[in-house]
Amino acid sequence: MNIDTAMKDRRSIRGFTKEPVPRDLLEEVIALANRAPSSMNTQPWHLHVVTGEPLERIRRGNSERMLGGVPPSREIEDYAAYEGEHRKRQIEIAVQLFEAMGIERHDAERRQDWVMRGFRQFDAPVSVVVCFDKALLNNTIAHFDTGAMTYGLVLAAWSRGLGAVINGQGIMQSPVVREVVDIPEDQVILTCVALGWPDEDFVANAVVSRRRPVADVTRFLGFDA
Repeated sequence: MNIDTAMKDRRSIRGFTKEPVPRDLLEEVIALANRAPSSMNTQPWHLHVVTGEPLERIRRGNSERMLGGVPPSREIEDYAAYEGEHRKRQIEIAVQLFEAMGIERHDAERRQDWVMRGFRQFDAPVSVVVCFDKALLNNTIAHFDTGAMTYGLVLAAWSRGLGAVINGQGIMQSPVVREVVDIPEDQVILTCVALGWPDEDFVANAVVSRRRPVADVTRFLGFDA
């Protein structure tokens, strides 16, 4: 798959088969993602790839804490609620997903189940916990650099037939993730990526988020008319 195809066709996958992902394939994907650029070649990222029993423990811990009313606990500064155009886009993708899944607005039980899927890492066979060096916690460029690597990770996965979704819900209970994975103290948990083989029968996997046209996101200066 060439880079144009991967970038145009990639979409967030939220339903996976039970089929395991071979470690050598994961290492191949990570080797590609590791080529991401970073400020002055600092390469601040660290990846913890989790499957099997440890991942089941994370699912249980996240779910129990969230259902028990434990407030979310992240290791990076939490973002404020989205407003304006950002909120509209957030709602738009939620509506697309709920319509695809046939979840009605009044169906509180199914809406709750959908939310909890995120805390369960979307039941994916693999979760990649994305961290960066704690020494760079207040250096926002490290966040940017780690984000670039994470995008490279999902693109590389897609090019090899794997699906992925960058999943902030999966680390909202970061103490659970830190304990199970035994994250070193000199690393900060940024996000995680749920990853596996896409379930072709899971209808939400076909949802493609709408994107703004180039003219809406770009200004060109100094070019001939």
